[in-house]
Amino acid sequence: MAKMARNIGPVTKISPTFKSARKKKAAFDLQSFLETSGFARQILECRRKEKVFTQGEPSNSVFYIQNGGVKLSVVNKLGKEAVLAILGPGDFFGEGGLAGQPVRVGAATAITHTTLLVIGIKEMIHVLHTEHAFSDRFLTQMLSRNIRIEEDLVDQLFNSSEKRLARTLLLLAQYGKKDTPHSLNLKVSQETLAEMVGTTRSRINFFMNKFRKQGFIRYNGGLHVDPSLLKVVLND
Repeated sequence: MAKMARNIGPVTKISPTFKSARKKKAAFDLQSFLETSGFARQILECRRKEKVFTQGEPSNSVFYIQNGGVKLSVVNKLGKEAVLAILGPGDFFGEGGLAGQPVRVGAATAITHTTLLVIGIKEMIHVLHTEHAFSDRFLTQMLSRNIRIEEDLVDQLFNSSEKRLARTLLLLAQYGKKDTPHSLNLKVSQETLAEMVGTTRSRINFFMNKFRKQGFIRYNGGLHVDPSLLKVVLND
């Protein structure tokens, strides 16, 4: 006797579009990538004045500042330190390895309690090549920092120490950026400001007191920089 076929109902075919959609990778979440640890990246907590890296160390990672601030500097053979930049939340640094530098040419030091995302060089290169949102963010920040360094050089060559200090304070307070309250939460010492401006601590103290009396800055749980400080920079 012949066996009766079982009624299994209609066969549902999976369309090629549905198959390709299932294989498609999840959308890249830029903010999540920069805020969390994962493959080839880790979170690093640094205390105030703690070294993130020193001159001569292998240049095998890139850093992203989640919270706090970092001082980039170089030291000559006599031990004299020159401050290159003060960076804050949202900034990248330590990118020399991407350009083929085998070792760090400078040092990085936390200037307050700082949280960093450490990204391995291979992971950094991979994400730069595959994720346009990330590469755009990184490139924009690098170009902005390069422009600022060029402006710093012009500032050192042609402006007085008073103007250089005023400009430095405005930059640290992120003057001109949207929705910025112009307050410095970073505890930048007068010694560090002196190194950045290229003058003595006593001169920095003199100008800071002068700016305070003129109402350009004030101390209230941190350093508040009033936008009117721009007058000092523009004054001939």
